[in-house]
Amino acid sequence: MNARNRILAIALAMDIDEDPAVRRRGRSVWVHDINRGRRQFMEYHRLVQELRLDDARFKSYFRLNRQQFEEVLQKIGPTIAKMQTNYRETISPAERLCICLRYLSTGDSFRSIAFSYRVGFCTVARIVRSVCEAIWECMVSDYMPVPGAEAWRKIAGDYERLWAFPNCLGAMDGKHVVIQAPPSSGSQYFNYKGAFSIVLLAVVDAHYRFTLVDVGAYGRSSDGGTLASSAFGTALRLGNLDLPEDRPLPGADHLGPQPHVFLADEAFPLRRNLLRPYPGQHLGGERRIFNYRLSHARRMVECSFGILATQWRLYRRVLGVSPEVAECVVKATCILHNFLRWDYDGEDVPRTTTVPTDSQGAVQRIPRVGSNNASREAAAVRETFTSYFSSPDGRVPWQDSIL
Repeated sequence: MNARNRILAIALAMDIDEDPAVRRRGRSVWVHDINRGRRQFMEYHRLVQELRLDDARFKSYFRLNRQQFEEVLQKIGPTIAKMQTNYRETISPAERLCICLRYLSTGDSFRSIAFSYRVGFCTVARIVRSVCEAIWECMVSDYMPVPGAEAWRKIAGDYERLWAFPNCLGAMDGKHVVIQAPPSSGSQYFNYKGAFSIVLLAVVDAHYRFTLVDVGAYGRSSDGGTLASSAFGTALRLGNLDLPEDRPLPGADHLGPQPHVFLADEAFPLRRNLLRPYPGQHLGGERRIFNYRLSHARRMVECSFGILATQWRLYRRVLGVSPEVAECVVKATCILHNFLRWDYDGEDVPRTTTVPTDSQGAVQRIPRVGSNNASREAAAVRETFTSYFSSPDGRVPWQDSIL
């Protein structure tokens, strides 16, 4: 191996920028003159150090306060650290986390962040992807564990207490994350809104936290199609989610045991464990009340998406990255969203299920199976909930405003 090849191999191991155009014509300098002043002038060594003296401004800049930043760094630092060599000092884990959080909180281009932190823009791209992957891999088992039966029961209790919907295991919906059109992708990522996107399908608990997510489905897929082609949708259909046993609705033992359910909108199919609203505009009083009660509880997922997009402003931009990188970024923001809200109710969600090492709690896509035709049992479950909400046992005072 000649001297140039050895240098390039070391640069790759150290995660040093190597622009394709520079690679073609040959690098004229090892580090650009502007980047040579990194220690003196980059944001990490000047602005960030000043922000550490003001926690409010630090949180406004990174969306994490100083204590939260240090906690995340402690969890992922060993994973994102690079080997130090005699050729050049590497970028520290703290600097890497700063670069990644700044991208997530603003959605600025890699080139803009590269100028601010005085590194190569390809280096920023690699840092963002590697740090996002580390956030998911190192934190998913703590902040998005696969729920067991006891965890599902706690979620159901929270929905009954806070949102007046018994036997509810979560609210479900999909969100389109807009990206630039991937090369040679045809219409796979082209959605009904006229943009290119990947889909974030999420189940949310009663405290705006993501319980399960599926990220990366083609934008052309409907919410129902995304659910059907996900491992979560298949496990729900086959009964492999370790859901709690059926139990009677509060004060309505005469209606018999009822299944625990997820709540969704009209884009999803009606299933025994998945409730959707009644279609149509001209509905009877009981059905209108059911739709109102379901919408009242289902807004948890809509609010969660709103909080996510407000906290991490990259969702308000078109992501100029590949679908694979966009998937890493979305999963990292979901984990950080849960991390920031983990102690919202004063206690952690029980962790009774071990997360498999290969999936790390993710809901991966599998080939689509099954149909969206509602069974008689599913329709009967919805009718039972409808009758219960209009009965004295299940009625709440505020539901009469819909009549």
